[in-house]
Amino acid sequence: MRFLLDAEQRAFASSLDAMLASADTPSAVRAWADGDHAPGRVLWSRLAEAGVFALAVPETYEGAGLLPVELAVAFVELGRHAIPGPVVETVAAAVLLGELSALGEPGPAERLLPGLASGKSVATFAPDGAPALDADAATVLLAVDGRGLWLAPGPGPVRVSVDRARRLARAQDGGELLAAGPRVDRAALRALAWARLATAAQALGVGLALLGRTVEYAGRRTQFGVPVGSFQAVKHRLADAMIALEFARPLLFGAALSMAPAEVAAAKVTACEAAYATARTALQLHGAIGYTAEYDLSLWFTRARALRTAWGTPAECRAEALAGLSGAGRPRS
Repeated sequence: MRFLLDAEQRAFASSLDAMLASADTPSAVRAWADGDHAPGRVLWSRLAEAGVFALAVPETYEGAGLLPVELAVAFVELGRHAIPGPVVETVAAAVLLGELSALGEPGPAERLLPGLASGKSVATFAPDGAPALDADAATVLLAVDGRGLWLAPGPGPVRVSVDRARRLARAQDGGELLAAGPRVDRAALRALAWARLATAAQALGVGLALLGRTVEYAGRRTQFGVPVGSFQAVKHRLADAMIALEFARPLLFGAALSMAPAEVAAAKVTACEAAYATARTALQLHGAIGYTAEYDLSLWFTRARALRTAWGTPAECRAEALAGLSGAGRPRS
């Protein structure tokens, strides 16, 4: 597949890249990891002003409509700059609420979606009892269990994941029941597809950032009086990483066009595995400096590892992709 973004989509990506490049995102990521959300909330407001969260909100609720290709474009840039916060989870929450509205349950959408589109609210989402990402920073904490969709009263104790900027907490029991019945299950499946798409895009951006920084470093670091980037073995490792990332790109945008669950799962596992492999290459070529938390590249190393299992492990996504290829998968979006 050969997928080319149009001029407007490329301009959108360039504007996000320029905005985030000037925002000192590594400092915001480190502050977020320490529980200081203020710099990250400033970034959140800028993303909302750029229309990022509105891409997953229907126009009825002050959004831009459901635009998965543009969302993928945006999340590549968010991954490229390692943006902190529950950005994927806010998208999942917005899609879930919008789908419930389309299925005849408009109350929660009318109440919550305008705030998500504008960036005034930060949402996180705990499906089936799983921990919620950054629940301590969210103003809207949604949880789905066997009884329905809940607006949880707050998070439990916060735990740090492999990526210190991805803070996990389980939703407290109780709260307000927003919806129940089969409609919640259907809406949650649609939200899962969008969450996997956004995660795949974020992973692709992380991988591209790791590759670009490693190529630059290999051109500056010398051994035996010459740049290590001139060594054939180094060239091969970097070329393998680039091929893996570029192979993931058309799968990502092809999945965004169809939003078929099997295609989204394939894009998610391909992009996340490519980013993870690129992280391993980057770590090896940077040597000992790559292990230090003070070095900015470590923020992308840990993000690649965390995204690999977010919203579906590689095994789960491969199984769904294979089921779709065999015809066993049932369309769910």
